[in-house]
Amino acid sequence: MFKKYRVLKWTSLFILFLVVAVVCFGFWFKSLLPPINHDDEMSTVKDLPYLSENIVPHRGKILAVVTSTDIMGTSDKSTGYELTELARAYYTFTANGFEVDVASPKGGKPPVVIDDEDMGEFDFAFLNDSIAQHKTSHTIPMEDVVADDYEAVFFVGGKGAMFDFPENRTIQTLVKDYYQSDKVVGAVCHGPAALVNVKLDNGASLLENKTVSGFTNKEELLLISDAKSIFPFLLQDKMIEQGANFNEGVMYLDNVSHDRNLITGQNPWSTWHVAEQMVQQLGYTPKYRKITAEENTVKVLLTYEKQGKKEAKKMIEDLFSENKPMDRILLAKHSIISVMKGHLGDFPSLISLVSYAKKCEAKTKKI
Repeated sequence: MFKKYRVLKWTSLFILFLVVAVVCFGFWFKSLLPPINHDDEMSTVKDLPYLSENIVPHRGKILAVVTSTDIMGTSDKSTGYELTELARAYYTFTANGFEVDVASPKGGKPPVVIDDEDMGEFDFAFLNDSIAQHKTSHTIPMEDVVADDYEAVFFVGGKGAMFDFPENRTIQTLVKDYYQSDKVVGAVCHGPAALVNVKLDNGASLLENKTVSGFTNKEELLLISDAKSIFPFLLQDKMIEQGANFNEGVMYLDNVSHDRNLITGQNPWSTWHVAEQMVQQLGYTPKYRKITAEENTVKVLLTYEKQGKKEAKKMIEDLFSENKPMDRILLAKHSIISVMKGHLGDFPSLISLVSYAKKCEAKTKKI
């Protein structure tokens, strides 16, 4: 009886210790993160120098295409186009002198996915932009698009694109004609689903022998474990099946492929890069843009993945010494993603980078 009591006592103490340790770690982890800045929510076009200063003359029009699908197949999972992927590309094109129209397979007001954690000043400005909001509430049906009016087309991501882009004949024809006439075709994340099933006039698949990127199998399955039964296909598999040279980068980090007039990005973090390469392919030097805190953090993460922790810390030092912003919350998210991926050894290293970024920021503020 006494032995059982002793075992129970030590078990209870161990559980209590674990609870206290988890709670303490939680408070410490939270202390590494900056307070949420709600000022961005009030951002407008006038507040952003990239858009309001050094206005570029009109250079033509670009068509952005978003999904009309609101539910993923026969599941109960809601979907739509990703607001950040449209907003950032929209403003890149606008800042570089292009008027942007928005279309969708069905037209009208398509479903949108707004992830509060990923929203930045440009995304909130887009929500506060009456012109942009009118365009997204009254999208042009694809069948009514006058293809000759545009210099380029950009397919916005969002999981809904997997359901209504690949079989849309109007999309297929527009992509084929643009590609064959050397007009620029861009797409990001799930947007490259618009390139699937496109046949050129010679009968070959558009994707055959093209170097492209898109949302990867690993990225898809980490977030939706039953993706194979929900989606009609996995984007990476389908693109490879149709002859593409699929360029797979690091999970959830910027990665862009540029093959002649075809420019594709792996995920939402590739949006700025895709849009600016489209502007460059159109024959213009992209307008200067102050790199965002999120982009700087992605560069740190890429450095960590390719060169290790020491070089990543050096980059953090350099960023703050040059008064360039970082997003510690995004850095912390990737520490959690490392656990989800089963890369447990990366968790403490990434957390230490978050801590180091906080120290560097504090040191900069004292100077």
